[in-house]
Amino acid sequence: MQATPLEDDLAAQTKLALRRLAGAVAVVTCRKEGQRYAMTATAVNAMSMRPPSMIVRVNRAGASHAAISRATFFAINILHRGQVQVSKECAGNPQGEDRFSFHGWGEENDVPVLVDAQARIICAKQERFGYGSHSIFIGRVTSVGVHGDVDPLIYVDGRYAGLSANEFAPSTHMETCCAR
Repeated sequence: MQATPLEDDLAAQTKLALRRLAGAVAVVTCRKEGQRYAMTATAVNAMSMRPPSMIVRVNRAGASHAAISRATFFAINILHRGQVQVSKECAGNPQGEDRFSFHGWGEENDVPVLVDAQARIICAKQERFGYGSHSIFIGRVTSVGVHGDVDPLIYVDGRYAGLSANEFAPSTHMETCCAR
């Protein structure tokens, strides 16, 4: 279906608005038929805490889409401020297995994990829904690991930034509403 000029304009305006929405940077990994796959993502969120589950949104045109579609498990490796290079390598070149040539990768549940990511969440893929250009994957959390201090790598306005724990504004609201 061909987009109308109004739809094209709305898409451009939406992209401009979303440049202002900061997102934590993660690398989503999986294994399909012995081949490891990794892709940088900011489209990762908690789905529920009962049961603990996550959602990952993946462009259908991306190389990792077919792999995650066929994988049983996937991992969400949440990057820290010092892992900009990991993010860049898993977003562009190198491709395929070459993305695992650097940075200390390990395995958990037959899924590649970044050993020094500030957190990693292993999920058993449960559901997949398509919408527009993307698929939404829901995974039930099977294990979690944390490493080091809270120091997330953030992507906003086409650039990387960091945010250390001492820069956080104190708030109990999110802890109350989201801890359920």
